[in-house]
Amino acid sequence: MVRKIGILTSGGDAPGMNAAIRSVTRVALRNGIEVVGIHNGYKGLVDVDFEPFTKQSVSEILARGGTVLGSARLPEFREESIQDQCVKNLNDNGIDALVVIGGDGSYRGGLALTKKGINCIGLPGPIDNDIPGTDFIIGFDTALNTCVECVDKLRDTSSSHHRCSIVEVMGNHCGDLALYTAISCGAELVITPETGYDEVEILEQLKYLAEAVQKNHAIVIVSEKMVDVQMLAKKVSQNTGFSGRATVLGHIQRGGSPSPKDRMLASRMGEKAVDLLMEGIGGQCVGIIDNEITSIPIDEALERPRGSRKKLYRLFERLV
Repeated sequence: MVRKIGILTSGGDAPGMNAAIRSVTRVALRNGIEVVGIHNGYKGLVDVDFEPFTKQSVSEILARGGTVLGSARLPEFREESIQDQCVKNLNDNGIDALVVIGGDGSYRGGLALTKKGINCIGLPGPIDNDIPGTDFIIGFDTALNTCVECVDKLRDTSSSHHRCSIVEVMGNHCGDLALYTAISCGAELVITPETGYDEVEILEQLKYLAEAVQKNHAIVIVSEKMVDVQMLAKKVSQNTGFSGRATVLGHIQRGGSPSPKDRMLASRMGEKAVDLLMEGIGGQCVGIIDNEITSIPIDEALERPRGSRKKLYRLFERLV
């Protein structure tokens, strides 16, 4: 029977992580399980940066962005000697289970600890929505709302100055944030790993919109790591009738109070994590599929391909 659960957040922060921390803490305490917050991710496991959590410890954090536990990357965690030290630190402090909130690297860390006798449950945290085994990830909806708000404001000035706004959003090799933003904002073009990047075709389409259709502005949403948006903006100015302007939204997408949807998702996932640990289950990650909270083995999730977005790309094409 699980007696004490540790919680940590690892990798990039995301709005809704605090809601998940709160949910795990309160559900566990209500079931008579002690809770320990571990600061700064896996680094906190090495440094024994532990804090006993009470119900009051997680008061007033539901609406806060970021993570009250802090986050840090620890590449050295791949080393078995570091993993063994973490297991010892957990055992020495009576922590027999762990909830890890983060991305695929965080999941791998949780799987490694599970194999060494510490049951771990992973909750998906990156805003990029790039973790298999779930339709949506904690923080994605809030990041999408931020992107949409920013692009809507850029549209106002673009239409006033006959501009083409090229907006780079996050994604980490996943085009979901760009695709959902493009549909939600009525963008003219979207560039993602799924669409690929054909510069000639893009410039021709924008030239057609400017000269033949005589649109007074255009919006292009680009997933990060696809192209240098500053350079693309210059080429748009040189080869189309638009004045190209590039905007990189950057880490502003990570910030802000989580949306109600993310607060609900994080709360439901946190509850599921505790339920799994109470059943003696470890090495699994929690997801949401067709609005149902589910869980699958971490190794299976990491090998599973992401769900197809073909229908959404088709929708985008039909809306342009």
